[in-house]
Amino acid sequence: MTSGKVIIVGGSVGGLFAAVLLHHAGWQVVLYERSVIGLAGKGAGLVAQPDVSRILAEIRREDVLRSGVVARERIFLDRQGNIIQTVRTPQSQMSWDLLFEAFRSELPENCYHRGMRVLSAIQDEHSATVALEDGTTDTGDLILGADGIGSSIRNLVAPGTEPRYAGYVAFRGLAPETDVPPESASTLLGRFTFYNAPRMQMLGYLVAGSDGSTEPGRRRYNWVWYRALTEEQLARALTSDSGERRQHSAPPGSLSQATRLELVTSANSLLPSVWALLVKREPNPFVQAIFDYEAPSMIKGRIALLGDAAFIVRPHTAMGVSKAAGDAMALRDCLTQSRDLPEALNQYNNLRDLAGREIARYGQDLGASFSATVKKVR
Repeated sequence: MTSGKVIIVGGSVGGLFAAVLLHHAGWQVVLYERSVIGLAGKGAGLVAQPDVSRILAEIRREDVLRSGVVARERIFLDRQGNIIQTVRTPQSQMSWDLLFEAFRSELPENCYHRGMRVLSAIQDEHSATVALEDGTTDTGDLILGADGIGSSIRNLVAPGTEPRYAGYVAFRGLAPETDVPPESASTLLGRFTFYNAPRMQMLGYLVAGSDGSTEPGRRRYNWVWYRALTEEQLARALTSDSGERRQHSAPPGSLSQATRLELVTSANSLLPSVWALLVKREPNPFVQAIFDYEAPSMIKGRIALLGDAAFIVRPHTAMGVSKAAGDAMALRDCLTQSRDLPEALNQYNNLRDLAGREIARYGQDLGASFSATVKKVR
């Protein structure tokens, strides 16, 4: 089929993956991101799965892969902070920020529009149109919903369906390596570290600095604390001091003082001291509620879904970004190799539906202990 105009809703890495690949394939790309300040600097660490390597190779940015920080081994701690198991499996963790910037730099400025919230969309046999919060509209050949867990496009493809809270959250922190206390650094730095306990898991590892540096002293330490929370506890964790209630996550700097105090108090009572010290020192912790969602279809007419808008992947899989990359490459291939748009989108749905379901259910299996415990508490 000949190239056309694609309107992409969502400017995180999934939307950028598709935008850059389709721009390179000759499509006219318009991307709308609702955040006013942008997304740079908001990521933490990730494990580069094969599809991430493949999509970076397509834009000749393999240097991003080389920016990974290698953890020489995995260690598991007991409540006192003693190492109870060591697994010699070196693994590289890369920075989300650097991946985002690599693709953002590939897309012309006039294609990427920040502070633009898409409210709705309509379509007919020949085109699809989005309505924006500022009262304007935009029309193209294809609308791609890459707007994540809170997708505004999802209801157009799968009306009446919603993400389901899985019963736990991930509190996160990302701090300069130099801020890690010496008594914690000797255990944690250079390793992928875990602490497992009923209703929770703590893990952490080094990633590159905000400038991409992997030099000791210039890197950052990324930690994630999975904790089971009831829906009432979740509501409190997502409510700011001003009373604003977020639906799925609260970014750095937005947690209420009460939530931050509870986080530190719980860390002192529940975690090994090497972790508790990190939680206490983190100036801007943030929280991500864990949800599940599987779209009955990824397409409807001239509208398609990509990434978490279609299938929410729990972070235990370390495959969320990789799945979005796989979606973007498959969509580009289908659009460039098919006779027309309906054929292309049907092929895309057939290719990525099974992959999305398998990864989503794999994550649900990995996190089942959290959900089961919370259900018993209720």
